[in-house]
Amino acid sequence: MEINHKNSFTLLFFLAFLAFSHLALVSCRKTKTNHDVKGFTLDLIHRDSPLSPFYNPSITPSRRLRDAYHRSFSRASFLKTATTSSSLERSKRERPFIHQKEFQSDVIPIPGEYLMKFSIGTPPVETVAIADTGSDLTWIQCKPCADCFQQTAPLFDSRKSSTYRTVKCDTKACELVGSTSCVRKNVCEYEMSYGDQSHSVGDVAFETFTFDTLNFPSKTDKSKISFPNVVFGCGHDNGGTFANLTSGIVGLGGSNISIVKQLDKEVVGSFSYCLIPLDLSSSTASNATSHINFGPLARVSGPNVVTTPIILKEPRTYYYINLESVSVGKKKLAFKSSRLSSFAADGELGNMIIDSGTTLTFLPSDFYDNLESTLVDTIKGKRKEDPTGTFALCYESKNGVINAPEIVFHFTNADVELLPTSTFAEVDEGLACLTIVPADEIAIFGNLAQVNYLIGYDLIHDRLSFLPTDCTKH
Repeated sequence: MEINHKNSFTLLFFLAFLAFSHLALVSCRKTKTNHDVKGFTLDLIHRDSPLSPFYNPSITPSRRLRDAYHRSFSRASFLKTATTSSSLERSKRERPFIHQKEFQSDVIPIPGEYLMKFSIGTPPVETVAIADTGSDLTWIQCKPCADCFQQTAPLFDSRKSSTYRTVKCDTKACELVGSTSCVRKNVCEYEMSYGDQSHSVGDVAFETFTFDTLNFPSKTDKSKISFPNVVFGCGHDNGGTFANLTSGIVGLGGSNISIVKQLDKEVVGSFSYCLIPLDLSSSTASNATSHINFGPLARVSGPNVVTTPIILKEPRTYYYINLESVSVGKKKLAFKSSRLSSFAADGELGNMIIDSGTTLTFLPSDFYDNLESTLVDTIKGKRKEDPTGTFALCYESKNGVINAPEIVFHFTNADVELLPTSTFAEVDEGLACLTIVPADEIAIFGNLAQVNYLIGYDLIHDRLSFLPTDCTKH
């Protein structure tokens, strides 16, 4: 039998070409380039979710709530410190970058309640970090590590990544980070100091970040999307009181070094999130999780959308909005306080921070007293004391429900009605307490008040939008 070697070679070449083409098509389906980006959606995992490395199945739901409330008080304290020192922050941002032998450190709040999964480097290494609207610089723990806190994922080893590059000192990227020093080989180094003496110190670097984005409409299929040259902190000395099983922080704040601003061409200065109720977040019976959207997918639209301006003020990390009044039933209380003098002077716009990392909502104590007395006059129920002394206004409840009046926060051009389950939450069996609490010199719109709203941040036009939404279906 005579074999035609030329035809056999042609056939083999054709088959190989088909196989290569198929692999290339599969690869293109799985990984999107920046040119393909039309927005992307990620899981936003509550720290008490079974999907979280923090999850402890032995803790009761009421204990989880109380722990979240206690973290809120700590975070509010640090937010107060950061915002009342805005004049120092402004001077730091306005002066040019200079070489320093000593670090100039920002004091920033302990990060918050929600986590994001992503991969870093080439080849990509998966990790989990805290997603925080109150932080700017994204940083993770890296090898070699002089001092590291415990985390579940392996430490990122930059030496094994082909796309890792350190940032040089006399560069715009180094200047934008703010808390930097130049002490060795023209490498920009950062230091982040937290209010409880925790810290992260390391190199500022460029790296490729890869996210598993949800595919619509199923939201179960995922594809990968990668962004090169993201500026982040590679932490080699991280410690203090971090009780942190994650690897670091994803900065979603308002300054130019945050992830949102760095990916501006791809996400067009916009992101949105939809937070599911806390009892569903921590339930083993529910597969629901919150989501965060970037780019065109972050658009919030529809007939029920309300929009309020984002007020630009120092420090730019935080998102300031303006509260004009609060309604309890049919009674409207004008928002006035003498306790906000260092945070927002009388009549100054931007008197409240919206924050995903604070569970409770905080109001200045003099205005809170007025709100509480109005609620007491309105609610027909049996008052009970909180045995821990955490909450000032509590009532006897059945299944965590009391007959409470409608509470509406009236922001500039936007009326936001709070869900009854968000304003009075069951902190113990038969005991429901008001989740709005008094504070000194600061006002914070916490994440309980944001539950079941699609909340959009438009950083091009500086506006914040609210749309009532069943976030378990979004």
